Amino acid sequence: MENSASPHKNLEAWKKSMDLVEAIYAVTLNFPAEEKFGLTSQMRRAAVSVPSNIAEGAGRRTDKEFINYLSIAIGSLCELDTQLELSKRLNYLNDNSFEKLIVQVDQCKALAFGLRKSILNKMHG
Repeated sequence: MENSASPHKNLEAWKKSMDLVEAIYAVTLNFPAEEKFGLTSQMRRAAVSVPSNIAEGAGRRTDKEFINYLSIAIGSLCELDTQLELSKRLNYLNDNSFEKLIVQVDQCKALAFGLRKSILNKMHG
């Protein structure tokens, strides 16, 4: 069923990025307490930024604005990619958790890039 009041909720990119937020929150629960205001906070903010920017972009009036918000979401995914790598290097994440999260990040990037490309194609017809 289409959700016209909240068009972002129909987007696969938004749905998958919401799943990613949940996964990041779950995994960072096990990070050291001293990281609460450091890496844990940064990772959670970057993760939350992704569906938030997709939603805000989808609610904008122009395709150009939507593309801008998708670019911000992609930037947050790149940040998260780096933060996950750092978490693995610091031994806060085991290889299995790291790999699962990287797959989710890559999937979200692909969906955001795909959505951005489809909007660009629509604009340039």
